[in-house]
Amino acid sequence: MNHQLAKLMKNYTDEYNPKMEEIHHTQKLDAPSGTAITLAEGILSELSNKEKWVLGEEKSNDEIEIIAKRIDPAPGTHLVTYHSEVDEIEIKHTAHSRKGFALGAVIAAEWIHNKKGVFTMKDVLGL
Repeated sequence: MNHQLAKLMKNYTDEYNPKMEEIHHTQKLDAPSGTAITLAEGILSELSNKEKWVLGEEKSNDEIEIIAKRIDPAPGTHLVTYHSEVDEIEIKHTAHSRKGFALGAVIAAEWIHNKKGVFTMKDVLGL
């Protein structure tokens, strides 16, 4: 969904500015998370006016701001926002528990059985 929205927004880079926010538990040591980086790279692959992501407040127009918050309890939330003077478009995912991550690991393990090579969840999900 993130990549598709970025494709749709590439013709409106003068009007909309993408930003990201992530929330995780306080024991999570990396910031931003790998998921946030993957989301930012998906946006960067489509928007010609953005060159890189930055942790914290953006300092120039060619950056995508990622705000990383560590709050307990919080299994994980990722929010991508395209802001303009007239509206905001948001994609948000909030994990209420770690059960979904465990199920994803089981599905991936079953899928990869008897396969050789390097795969990602895109392969598992057929994307």
